[in-house]
Amino acid sequence: MYLDAAKKQEIFGKYGKSNTDTGSAEAQIALFSYRIAHLTEHLKLNRKDYSTERALTMLVGKRRALLNYLYDRDINRYRAIIKELGLRK
Repeated sequence: MYLDAAKKQEIFGKYGKSNTDTGSAEAQIALFSYRIAHLTEHLKLNRKDYSTERALTMLVGKRRALLNYLYDRDINRYRAIIKELGLRK
């Protein structure tokens, strides 16, 4: 499986406050970004997989909502996570 418990803990440890910090906005955004990248690669090979396309669209919307939340609450944290994940070009 592409996303096991060890990979999740690695993502949470890198972007969150600790390995068990699953609730912070930065950790959730990082996890969503990882999943979005995986689904994007899947859709490059399987372009008619519409259920995955819908799931990808929903994930992008969730990530956007979290980014908007972070932008409103703390602009410095928002800028840090954008820079760290490379979301803006």
